[in-house]
Amino acid sequence: MASSPKASADSIDARLVRQLADILTETGLSEIEVERGGLRVRVAKTLVGSTVQMAIPQAAPAPPATPAAAEAAPRLNGEAVTSPMVGTVYLQPEPGAPPFVKVGDTVQAGQTLFIVEAMKTMNPIPAPKGGRVVEILVADGQPVEFGAPLAVIE
Repeated sequence: MASSPKASADSIDARLVRQLADILTETGLSEIEVERGGLRVRVAKTLVGSTVQMAIPQAAPAPPATPAAAEAAPRLNGEAVTSPMVGTVYLQPEPGAPPFVKVGDTVQAGQTLFIVEAMKTMNPIPAPKGGRVVEILVADGQPVEFGAPLAVIE
């Protein structure tokens, strides 16, 4: 997959599209979207038939503010950390291990806060800035959507 924001349909990694389509089939989801380096790929299937529709990737616009993110940030005067992809969020590096962070912890910019599993790949979610974790908005093992708020840092 190309990392240029001006990627064209010719630069799409066909294996990625096939993997996304396989995930739809395995999980029963109707749509999946992945963004990397400004390139967004969305694969969706119709609910009536078994046809899989593939969207041509476009440079990703800024994600819209979700109601939960809009409520969390102003209420706590903090910055919402959002999920950069669709997947499953994990609060610790492995089952039984302590969580990466807890409410009240002070974190540094770039410190891993969570892991989001997507396409059987564990993706660390770093803190966008240093500060104090004032709220964790997800539970361990919870499915998350692109742009979903995960935590608030002030």
